[in-house]
Amino acid sequence: MKTAILASLIASAAAFAPAQQGAHSSTPSSSLQAKDYASEVGVQAPLGLWDPLNILDSASEEKYDRLRATEIKHGRVAMLGVVGYLVTYAGVRWPGLEEVPAGWAAWKALPDEVVGQMVASWIFMEIANRDQTGDAEFDGDFRNGYLDFGWDSQSAEWKAKKRAIELNQGRAAQMGLLGLMVHDAMGNVGAILPLAK
Repeated sequence: MKTAILASLIASAAAFAPAQQGAHSSTPSSSLQAKDYASEVGVQAPLGLWDPLNILDSASEEKYDRLRATEIKHGRVAMLGVVGYLVTYAGVRWPGLEEVPAGWAAWKALPDEVVGQMVASWIFMEIANRDQTGDAEFDGDFRNGYLDFGWDSQSAEWKAKKRAIELNQGRAAQMGLLGLMVHDAMGNVGAILPLAK
C-alpha cells in the first residue's frame, strides 16, 4: 500500500517538473501545434491551454481526440469514485454487505476471485468499446442517436459550455479522489469528512 501511494505521489509530482526547452524545427509539419487547440472545449481561464509537458507540441488531431476521450472517461470514473467513496464512508451499504469497510480497506475485504473478475471485466470493456463511436457528435457522447433529453435542441454555445463544465468537474473529481485516497491511506479521512462511519 505504501509503495502504491509513493508511486502515485511521484507520478503526480512529475506534473510540476519544468518542461525541457529544446530547439524547434522551422519546417512545416502536418501535425497541429498546441496553439491550434487553444479554442477547444475545456481550455478555460485562468490556465488557458495547460500543457506543461508539451505533449501537444507535435500531436496530431487524432492524438488530441484520443487524449480528450481519455480525459472524459477518467473524469467520469473519478466522479463516480468520489460519490461511491463518500456514500460508503457515510455508512450506506447494500443489504448483505454491511460488514464491508469503506475506502481502501474494502479492497482487502474482497476475495481474490472477485478482484480478478473485476479486472478482467475492465479489460474486456476497454477492448470491446475502444472504437465504438456510433453516431456520436463528439468524444464522450454516448447517446448514439437514441437518447435525447433536449440536447439536440440546444445552441452550439450551450453545448460547449455544458461540455466544458463536465470536463472541469471531471478534473476536480480526479484531484478529489486522489486526495481521498491519500487521506484514507494516512488514516485521517475523519479529519476532513466528519461523517458517520
